[in-house]
Formats: sequence, C-alpha cells, structure tokens
Amino acid sequence: MSISISFPNSSLSLSLSLPSSLPHALFPSPPSSMSLLRRLTPGNLRFNLRQRSGRFATAAAAAVRQDTAAWTQAPLAQVEPAAESLFHISIDVSDAPDLAASHTRAGQYLQLRVPDVEKPTFLAIASPPLLASAEGVFEFLVKSVEGSIAELLCGLKKGDVVQLSQVMGKGFDVDQIAPPQDYPTVFIFATGSGISPIRSLIESGFGASKRSDVRLYYGARNLKRMAYQDRFDEWESSGVKVVPVLSQPENDWTGESGYVQAAFTKAKKAFDPRSSGAILCGQKQMTEEVTSILVADGVSSEKILKNF
Repeated sequence: MSISISFPNSSLSLSLSLPSSLPHALFPSPPSSMSLLRRLTPGNLRFNLRQRSGRFATAAAAAVRQDTAAWTQAPLAQVEPAAESLFHISIDVSDAPDLAASHTRAGQYLQLRVPDVEKPTFLAIASPPLLASAEGVFEFLVKSVEGSIAELLCGLKKGDVVQLSQVMGKGFDVDQIAPPQDYPTVFIFATGSGISPIRSLIESGFGASKRSDVRLYYGARNLKRMAYQDRFDEWESSGVKVVPVLSQPENDWTGESGYVQAAFTKAKKAFDPRSSGAILCGQKQMTEEVTSILVADGVSSEKILKNF
C-alpha cells in the first residue's frame, strides 16, 4: 500500500509504503492525509528539510553569483606566447575605470567569458594594481589546456572582445608580514602558472629590499615552460632571490632539480620562525607540503599567505 501527501504552496511531498500483508484488524482502513499530517512533528521533518534546503541554498547561491555578476566588455590588447603552453594575455580596461580601480591587491582574480561561451573561467591577475590605474590594462598568464575555456581564450586575437567580472578575492595580505624589519625572512613558492599572482606581488612591492632574506622558489617542468625569465634580473634587483627548480630538466641544467619543497628543504638554513613569513601559489600538493614544513619549523600559519 502506498500513500502520497502533498503540502500546499510547497514542492515538498511525502510518500509512505506499507506492507500489503498486514491484517485488516491491525490496520482496518487507510489513514486520511490529515491524520498523517497531525502525526508529523518538526522533529520528523527536520532532517529532510535540512537536506533539501541545504541543496537548494547552495544551488541558489551559485545561480545568484552567476546571474548578478557585473560583466564588462573589454578588448584584448595582446595575445602572445609566454612559454610552452603558457600565454601572455593583456586586456584593455581603459574604458572601465571602476573595474580597473577594483584591483587593489596582488593575488586577486576575476572571472572571464569568451565569445559564445556562457561558462566563465577564473584567472589570477598577473600585473600589479598600479598598472590598471595608470595604463588601463589587466595582464594575465594563462595556461592553454586542451578542451578548456583557457584554450579558447589563448586562441583569440588582438581586438577580440571578452567579458570580465569585477575583481574578486582578498589577495595576499602582506600586512601579516609587515613591517619588513620585523619579518626579514620571506619564502615565496610558485609552480607553473601560479607564478602569475606572484609576479603581481613582487612588482607591487612588499618591502623586499628592506628584508635580509627573500627567496622565490619557482618550479616548472623545464626552462621552456618557465615564464617571466626576462623579469628575473628585475626581480633580483628589487631584493628577491630567484631559485628556478626544474622537475624534468635538460641534461645540461646545473640548477636545482626536483620539486620546490625538496629544494627548499635541501637549501634550508637556520632562521627564526617568529620573524619569518611565506607566500604560496600553485599546485595543491606543493602548497600543502610547504605549509606543513613551515608550520613544523615553527612559522605561524597566519604568516603563510595564499590568495585563495
């Protein structure tokens, strides 16, 4: 026997299945819908309603974020190879001063839509915030992955129009490792296209020249896949020692090999964890392992900065 109950002004319904073999003396007639409703207490319904409302709330929030995002049309100013499978993308936002002004801290990101594709992709901004306000440009380092929106973006040309959301995220909260004299040691870790927001950080300035030991461990498969090599000298002159780490180097490579976390452990010297900080961006495994190493060494988790 099956009984279904619908609730007025609600999508919630209740279905009860009862064994057909019950003696009629024990259950002489099916109960009415109202009698069953009287037996339902808030406790009986709490679990189902919570499950349903949780799913509905999550879906609704996602839909609201998608539907209410303020999208701005902007033309591509530059699309050029930056390294193997990596592209330098520059977008002209000079006609959108509010959008340009919303980039206030290194490590922030936004959503981008390419023509004829509804689904957006998330991109960390590679350029420092001052570039947007001074020149009206956002720059990105984009990895072209087959079948992805990023691949479509990297296939566009100068002048093609894309859509941008407002800038999002808290970025790297460098106030946590300020003033520089109190945090003279800062370790920076980046892998692959994760160097993008790190470039923004370094070129924004975070007092590197006023610190005694600032090192960037930058990991890539090989030199062909390592972007921004032309900026290394500039970064070094600003006070950041660049340590390239290659996981699959050519035979003539004499620098660090393997993964950045291993290179850091190998080169690690005594430092005061109470006056040290770190900034991480890249593969999840790398960020988790580096965080564990630093915390075990006594570095406060509040001083290990991430942009997501």
